[in-house]
Amino acid sequence: MTDPLPRAQTPFDDDSLHEECGVFGIYGHSDSAAHTVLGLHALQHRGQEAAGVVSYDGQRFHSQRCLGLVGDNLTSEDVISGLPGDSAIGHNRYSTTGDTVLRNVQPLFAELSGGGFAIAHNGNITNALTLRRDLIRKGAIFQSTSDTEVIIHLVALSRKPRLVDRLVDALLQVQGAYSLVILTQKKMIAVRDPMGVRPLVLGELDGGVPLLASETCAFDIIGAKFVREIEPGEMVVFTEEGTETLHPFLPVKPRPCIFEHVYFSRPDSQSNGTSMYEIRKRIGRELAMESGVDADMVIPVPDSGTPAAIGYSQASGVPFELGIIRNHYVGRTFIEPTDSIRHLGVRLKHNANRAEIKGKKVVLVDDSIVRGTTSIKIVEMVRAAGASEVHMRIASPPTTNPCFYGVDTPEREKLLAARMEHTEMAKLIGVDSLAYLTIDGLYRAVGEHGRNEVPQYCDACFSGDYPTGLEDQEGGRQSQLSLLTEA
Repeated sequence: MTDPLPRAQTPFDDDSLHEECGVFGIYGHSDSAAHTVLGLHALQHRGQEAAGVVSYDGQRFHSQRCLGLVGDNLTSEDVISGLPGDSAIGHNRYSTTGDTVLRNVQPLFAELSGGGFAIAHNGNITNALTLRRDLIRKGAIFQSTSDTEVIIHLVALSRKPRLVDRLVDALLQVQGAYSLVILTQKKMIAVRDPMGVRPLVLGELDGGVPLLASETCAFDIIGAKFVREIEPGEMVVFTEEGTETLHPFLPVKPRPCIFEHVYFSRPDSQSNGTSMYEIRKRIGRELAMESGVDADMVIPVPDSGTPAAIGYSQASGVPFELGIIRNHYVGRTFIEPTDSIRHLGVRLKHNANRAEIKGKKVVLVDDSIVRGTTSIKIVEMVRAAGASEVHMRIASPPTTNPCFYGVDTPEREKLLAARMEHTEMAKLIGVDSLAYLTIDGLYRAVGEHGRNEVPQYCDACFSGDYPTGLEDQEGGRQSQLSLLTEA
């Protein structure tokens, strides 16, 4: 889920790529709201701007939505008691800057001709602006600036007799990435787009209660069992009568997001039977084999670089050390961002372990370089702590293209790797050497032989090979201006 309208930059941009949301659902349990809140808590890393839960008690829908973290807003007894019912869905949203208002917080809810309809969406509709403009011309009244609301209007306008058919009718009109969890008066529905760009998994609680989540770690927190991944292009409908599985879309080659393995998913989550932690260690091993360098220690840029740094150390024989210590208690609005505070940069979150670093040749391992601003400050910090040499190794290929499938990515001209060659980047960042993992190395780490002519994953942020149409991008800025004028 993203906001299709332009928004301003946040004052504390930590120069990373960010997933935009996590979803959760449970059908047929007396503690549905409490379990949903716990699931969202486990998925908090996927979105920290806002969270919401919608429940259904057999007669009425109930909603709690908030700005901020799950633990600060949704865990009180008053909130949980205000979400009665045996079915619920929830959503975490990442701040992609600006328009931080309740009307954009999911799950979104609408009263349709067949009854209540709540939807939580992970991903991004790449023709949302085009569809939204057409819907507004037909008289649709939008309550948010979210692309997810486009799906609701398309469902409402469909003339198909059954809700499931109306949902399929709506989704056949959209491009892009979506993993959806939907709650109605009689159903919970899971849908994953035909390419499976964004993740969605199925679990089971207490011997038969179905659960849905963006990652398996959301099942662990409530003691549930992981069953399987929702397949690309699959729709699963849960009712009191049982479960119906549909494949309503034309089959295409799946292209799940490969960056989930690099950074987005929690290390303790699983994909295809393997933990993300193990995959990230494999990434580090590949990195060491491709671009090893003589050094005294391997240092992760915490926390995202840690598993890859462990793998790099294991493969290279260079000792792993915690050369940078992270302060975990700095919030997004820690202090008013005056010029003097901005100058502190990453020191608000990181500090060099001077006693370990002084006089040493170090390898810094990070998951990616986006704008490069954080990398520059990290290297300055390590240099100031007395490192004799600083080599940077990146546990992914160069990020040269923006993501349009639900990830907060700068425009291409702001991506450092899109503007500079490696030698230029190394000079700018201030390192003695800089090397990235190759795209074939990344594919080997996730269990493939390498990147084929028909790739097994969506790697558009590295390759520029977008697996779906990008109608809004092709329409350019004019689409946004047209929409803003008409809205």
